[in-house]
Order: sequence, then C-alpha cells, then structure tokens
Amino acid sequence: MAAVLLIGSVMKFAIALFSAAHAPSSRRALLFAQAALASGHEIVRLFFYQDGVYNAASSVVTPQDEQDLPQQWRAFVSDNRLDGVVCIAAALRRGVLNDEEAQRYQRSAVSVEAPWALSGLGQLHDAIQDADRLICFGGA
Repeated sequence: MAAVLLIGSVMKFAIALFSAAHAPSSRRALLFAQAALASGHEIVRLFFYQDGVYNAASSVVTPQDEQDLPQQWRAFVSDNRLDGVVCIAAALRRGVLNDEEAQRYQRSAVSVEAPWALSGLGQLHDAIQDADRLICFGGA
C-alpha cells in the first residue's frame, strides 16, 4: 500500500547537488533547502556529488560582485546542524581534500573542513531510504 502524504504534512528531503558553486542550480538548491526548513520540513542529508563538491570547498574564491555560495552553504549547514556529505571519490578527483585525505595522498592543500564530511555514495543511498523525496539539482 502506498503512503499518502497529506497537504501540510512534514516531508523529509534528501538533497543532492551535482553542479559547481557558480552554476545557477547551486543557488536554486540552497534556496530550496532554506525554504524547506522554513516551511517546517526536514532535510535528512545534503549530498554533494560530481562538480557539486566545489560548493563545500573553502578554496573557492568568489568575485566580489557575485554571491559566495560555498560560504552560504557552509553557514546554512552549520547554523541548521545539517548532515552535509561530500562524495569522497568526486572530491578526490577534483582535488577537494580534507586534512585526512591530504595527508594520505601527500598533498599540501586542504579545502574541506567542518561542517562537511567526506564519505561515499552509500551515504546518498542511506539518505534516500530515510527521506520521503530525493531532490536533485544540476548534473546531466
């Protein structure tokens, strides 16, 4: 039997972001996430995949006349104590590293720090199982 969601009921969302910080879909994803929480819904996990990992990188420098989406995402995740997961394989491929991975691969650049966690695609799968809806932004 299919579950029926009543209008006004609380939804649990998993959000996956596939596009880089300069892409319009990254801003749309942030606005959606903010609106979801403001409407009383829950976000079980934010998962950053493919070029979406750049949204978690502290090394991104945003031009002064543009919005600093990596900083806005970082503040949003921290302020709301959300589970922000960055795909480790996509991050490594793009040189987006936390301290542990930088040491493991003998790289000097660390660009992912709290509140972000590097983890695998299993985290996306788990989030999908816990959520009522998976909402994806960006990608092919």
